[in-house]
Amino acid sequence: MDVLVVGGGQAGLSAAYHLRRRGFAPYRAGAGDNSPGGFVVLDADDAPGGAWAHRSPSLRMATVHGFHDLPDFELPTPDPDAPAREVVPGYFAAYEAKHALPVVRPVRVRAVRAESDRPDSRLLVDTDAGTWSTRALVNATGTWTRPFLPHYPGRFTGRQLHYADYRGPAEFAGRRVLVVGGGASAVQVLSEVAAVGETVWVTRTPPVFHEGPFTPEYGRAVVARVEERVRQGLPVRSVVSVTGLGPSVAYRRAEELGALHRRPMFDRLTEHGVAWGDEELAVDAIVWATGFRPEVGHLAPLGLRSPGGGIALTGTAATADPRVHLVGYGPSASTVGANRAGRAAVNDLVALLGEPARQPAVPAQRS
Repeated sequence: MDVLVVGGGQAGLSAAYHLRRRGFAPYRAGAGDNSPGGFVVLDADDAPGGAWAHRSPSLRMATVHGFHDLPDFELPTPDPDAPAREVVPGYFAAYEAKHALPVVRPVRVRAVRAESDRPDSRLLVDTDAGTWSTRALVNATGTWTRPFLPHYPGRFTGRQLHYADYRGPAEFAGRRVLVVGGGASAVQVLSEVAAVGETVWVTRTPPVFHEGPFTPEYGRAVVARVEERVRQGLPVRSVVSVTGLGPSVAYRRAEELGALHRRPMFDRLTEHGVAWGDEELAVDAIVWATGFRPEVGHLAPLGLRSPGGGIALTGTAATADPRVHLVGYGPSASTVGANRAGRAAVNDLVALLGEPARQPAVPAQRS
């Protein structure tokens, strides 16, 4: 291939759209006339949807923490009470069909390595379905597959789960649930569980509440702060962690239920709960809404990590290897950021690889 995209979520589909728009030929699975070059998207899931397909059934479109349409195809106005895990994957599937995007699934990428030490050599992408060769790579693997669980001393014998495994409040009816984390995911859990049980909210640092509107100027300032860390090669922070908590539907519901009274982080786990010094609190369950880390382990053979622990980027390109672009990473880890990053990555890749031979346009399909 000329360009191989890893991941079929929002960032990967955005990159694929712009690759197709700039004239890269789409790979056709099973076709005998695939000429060298072009592009393909490898997705580990069985069906379209990316991380959205794995979200809690209780997450409704009304409580989604922001969603932006993919380029050149608006999301039809959904029922606010419809599950996000059904609406968004359906939208992604329609998008792939409308723009005839070459997504091959399920294919799990195990490692990406350079064919040789020459800077213009090809990249070899080892998967569970064979090895692909490509001139450049767009990594759009997101974070959902790497939930982060912090370590605290002690041992709790009750129910513990990460937000990635949360499936709604029903199992916590009549229980006391400790919710750990200061982001939008924690607020969603609080807004649901507090309606059927008792909740206790703890965070490592005081949560940041953003009272004013999320103006374009404020958004640009937030992204710039995250982007600076990425340029320095430091571990990335999520955009949401910088924006603070805004007046979302879930936030207002949690506030009405009296669930936003935050306590500082506990010192240790105990058999029946948690403890702050001599004070112990018994709980029935702990939900760790403690975020995710970027899924980039398959890039390890390329040696992209900086001494600071992260992957330094210049724009969307890995500073250590301009053949590799990361989208949906750091400042682009949001639906609007993923769209912009997909376009920026493709523009840079055209500058690196040259303009592809123009392919005949495929008529848009009716949705």
